[in-house]
Amino acid sequence: MPLTPSDFRKAMGCFATGVTIITLDLDGGVHGMTANAFASVSLDPMLVLVCVDHSTRTHAHMHAKKRFGVNVLAEEQRAISEYYARPERTHEDAEAEAGARFDRTRHGTPVLHDSLAYLECRLHSAELAGDHTVFIAEVEDVVIRDGDPLLFFRGKYRKVGEEG
Repeated sequence: MPLTPSDFRKAMGCFATGVTIITLDLDGGVHGMTANAFASVSLDPMLVLVCVDHSTRTHAHMHAKKRFGVNVLAEEQRAISEYYARPERTHEDAEAEAGARFDRTRHGTPVLHDSLAYLECRLHSAELAGDHTVFIAEVEDVVIRDGDPLLFFRGKYRKVGEEG
């Protein structure tokens, strides 16, 4: 039988991932999107990658801004992930609807309060890959906090140690 997109999606869902919010400054406001297609690439230089669908608003902003933040979500930040996963999201409602509050780095990049980790990134390169672009970025700074991660497995949010 031929492989279908549904089969592929189910197989990829077997790979448990952390959940991140990609943030960038957009004319003084915060633009964000939920992403779990995120990984480390290299220690020297320190590089990470994030994959972004061409159809998202974030895709064009990543090319234009060339600087973004990766906020690794803590287990209690599920509502923030769900909020920024919606296509119609706007920053104006993020705090009221999901409790998302932000500070700024010295470069103006939004940092999500209480995230498990934050990485300040500068775009290094971009590679087209099917319906996504793989953005590779150099990590310029990090902030690390104590806590447990929000996980995503088989289409559901999970917590460390939680039974399936």
